[in-house]
Amino acid sequence: MTLNEADTGTEYIIKDVLTEDEEMDAFLFSLGCYKGEYITVVSRRKGGCVVCVKDGRYNIDNGLAQAIII
Repeated sequence: MTLNEADTGTEYIIKDVLTEDEEMDAFLFSLGCYKGEYITVVSRRKGGCVVCVKDGRYNIDNGLAQAIII
């Protein structure tokens, strides 16, 4: 299941990050989005969602959310 399919307010564990773009992979890693880390969808916005990873909240678009497997 991808992050786009996640329920709001439920904590998930990231199982994998599937990207073919090294810059996108590095960006997600810098946010703390890597295998084994907890992630929660806080809210949904048009074209993306707000997620909580570690102690930060980030607005990510649907393309990035599609790359995060939970």
